[in-house]
Amino acid sequence: MRTMSSSTSEFSGLDCLSTGTMLLDADGRIQYVNPAAETLLGVSGALLLGEGADQVFERSPELLAAIQTARSEQETVVEYELDVTVSGHPPIRLGCSVSPLEKPPQSVLIEMRAVDPHLRIARLEQARLQQEANRELLRNLAHEIKNPLGGIRGAAQLLEHELPRESLREYTQVIIKESDRLQSLMERLLTPHRMPHYGAVNIHEVLERVRSLILAETPSVTLRRDYDISLPEIRADAEQLIQATLNIARNAVQAMHGNGHGRGQGEIIFRTRVARQITLESRRYRLGMRVEIIDNGPGVPEDIREQIFYPLVSGSEGGSGLGLAVAQTLVAQNHGTIDCESQPGHTVFSIFLPLPT
Repeated sequence: MRTMSSSTSEFSGLDCLSTGTMLLDADGRIQYVNPAAETLLGVSGALLLGEGADQVFERSPELLAAIQTARSEQETVVEYELDVTVSGHPPIRLGCSVSPLEKPPQSVLIEMRAVDPHLRIARLEQARLQQEANRELLRNLAHEIKNPLGGIRGAAQLLEHELPRESLREYTQVIIKESDRLQSLMERLLTPHRMPHYGAVNIHEVLERVRSLILAETPSVTLRRDYDISLPEIRADAEQLIQATLNIARNAVQAMHGNGHGRGQGEIIFRTRVARQITLESRRYRLGMRVEIIDNGPGVPEDIREQIFYPLVSGSEGGSGLGLAVAQTLVAQNHGTIDCESQPGHTVFSIFLPLPT
């Protein structure tokens, strides 16, 4: 945790930073604004000093919620993309982090940086193309393997009846059981390709269903909610969204338990927020929904971060590498996309979905 002096002159060194920096005292009043923050917000720091953050950012509920969480939880809150609106000015798309400070108590440091919209659009387009490649690869893999697999299983059953000794049948049982396992794997590969059944879906009912399943499977995991209950229903396939979210949550549990995180230490947060001015499937939406699955596990290994949504790529020992690929395909069928930001101790999978207009 960082420490802040009571005198803003102590922070003259922050004037040279290219990252926008703002300091709030225990009462939520702005005590310091560096030049980079003035440029990003389009407001003179002199007009902001002494003002309350709840008034300056009254139209930026996500930022105010991040400030409140940082204070109450005494941990850094990272918002990779949010709309920040200063009174009387148009909204700006920024990436922000809010860190609690030791001195004075309850003071916080806000760091902000511009989000390049062209970079995000390019990344989303790359993800869309990757999804199409995933679908084709999954379909081809499943069909190429499924048919001969049935022949192998049938031959093993016939062979089992011809073997003279019971002890030899153990080998045919291995073949049959492994064939059944691969058959199940192929069915999972083909499952996302069924046509979705769209209907009115409350995203929080989806998350509560996933929450109950995760807690039943892994009671040692702490699962917290941070919902924006004002979010309206969306038109989507509820079962597909349940499966996609469940795959991501299970992936988080597997990562935490499979990489040295002891029982009782793993924590997952389900968070929902409004997302403004988002691009999905090359289409611009004025309003969307962001569903975040956040965990405190070891993070996605750096060498596979760019490939985590590819089939058969897994960062966990014993993982099939299908969970995230299937999740992305299911979300794409509901006109959404999945993004991931990861560092040790803080991984965020964000599902973006359009809201009805």
